[in-house]
Amino acid sequence: MNIAKTLVMAGLLAFAPAVVASPAAFAQDSATAIGNAADSAPATAPAEAANAVAPAETAAAPAAAVPAPPRLKPTEGVGMPRPGEITLQEQFTDTGRQARWIHDAVLLPVITVICLIVLALMLFIIARYRRGANPTPSRTSHNTLLEIVWTVAPILVLVVIAVPSISLIAEQYRPAPKEALTVKVTGYQWYWGYEYPDQGIGEFVSNMLPPEKAVENGEPYLLAADNRLVLPAGRPIKLIITAADVIHSFAVPSLWVKMDAVPGRLNEKAFTIEKPGVYYGQCSELCGARHAFMPIAIEALPPAEFDAWVRSQGGDPAGNANGEAPQTAAAAAPAPAAPRI
Repeated sequence: MNIAKTLVMAGLLAFAPAVVASPAAFAQDSATAIGNAADSAPATAPAEAANAVAPAETAAAPAAAVPAPPRLKPTEGVGMPRPGEITLQEQFTDTGRQARWIHDAVLLPVITVICLIVLALMLFIIARYRRGANPTPSRTSHNTLLEIVWTVAPILVLVVIAVPSISLIAEQYRPAPKEALTVKVTGYQWYWGYEYPDQGIGEFVSNMLPPEKAVENGEPYLLAADNRLVLPAGRPIKLIITAADVIHSFAVPSLWVKMDAVPGRLNEKAFTIEKPGVYYGQCSELCGARHAFMPIAIEALPPAEFDAWVRSQGGDPAGNANGEAPQTAAAAAPAPAAPRI
């Protein structure tokens, strides 16, 4: 009897550890199974995600690898003043050519004729009404015909000048078309900052080159800059011009571009550069001690080279940096993996 009880107790004790340990064992097995499932289930998803992301990475990789076009060399007398030049610089925009035509074909002839008429009248009066030839001065106080002439003639002169001038003003402030390249220009004491928001190119600054470096590059001193404002030739351009500290003025004479940069205000200037080249300007608003040392250098490139320059800066030539491209990329990006249990 004692032997039987002993055998029963021994059997119960033999099976007890397995029964007690079984919940932990089952839990461990379940965790292992879930972990294995989590490891094996996404195996296909990352592969598909990698395939989905790969084209975007492949497309982005060349942008960083594209070299920048070589720096353009300036042409003597193009986009810069000539030694001894007393007239306007040669113009390379529609409004610039119109303005120079008004200056050369309208204003200068009118000014010349007026000056000659006034000089002739003065010489006639000096000769005709001098004391020796006219000992008894005239007491005439009223001449209707003369008064009509000297009132109507200036009005006609002003009308002749006003018609083309008003047309030029309208052209200068014509809004840029929708497809225009937008560049933000910021004036600082005493340098310029340029930003391409649509292409995703952040602001970079442009400072004047030292004399020895300007001479080495074959550029005019006081006009040469280390980082140029790169723009496409033959494509509409819209500059959004502002300032960060005091009033500056963005002026490039050969492009007929001049617009004040005012803190807290966004001014717009639209134009189209007709041919590739380097065009120089300067700040044209007294802005402090180094006002004379903040030049403007615009490098106008052919459209294909401009697109290559944008890619070399990590930007998007299509101008989708803030448009559809990021949304498409975000939609194609893989969802984060579920945390393992």
